[in-house]
Amino acid sequence: MDMYDEEAVNYFDQSILDYKQGSNRLHKRMPEMVQGYFNFTEACFKEGTISKKQKQLIAVGISIYAQDEYCIMYHTKGAIENGATEDELMETIAISAALGGGAAFSQGVTLALDTYDHYNQTPH
Repeated sequence: MDMYDEEAVNYFDQSILDYKQGSNRLHKRMPEMVQGYFNFTEACFKEGTISKKQKQLIAVGISIYAQDEYCIMYHTKGAIENGATEDELMETIAISAALGGGAAFSQGVTLALDTYDHYNQTPH
């Protein structure tokens, strides 16, 4: 994917925006459930014994394994925002691929790396 192609650049941001809009729609109908989920996940990703960066990288690896495209993009962006390097992302992809085989490998070397390239070149 050519990272300088306007459609490619907007794909990542638009996908994350779509997720947020869908979350907000559900939140309006089921505020307690959605807020409970948001509170839980926010607590899980707070700095602790495991750093925020490490937690985001763990989430990337699980997302790749689960083939969850929205989470791959969201958590790759989160990993970058918390200081993850391309080498750290590569190791995360390798661990996920070791557990997930070909499907995880293909998602990692395409979607996760393309998302990294996009957000590493774009101001946050």
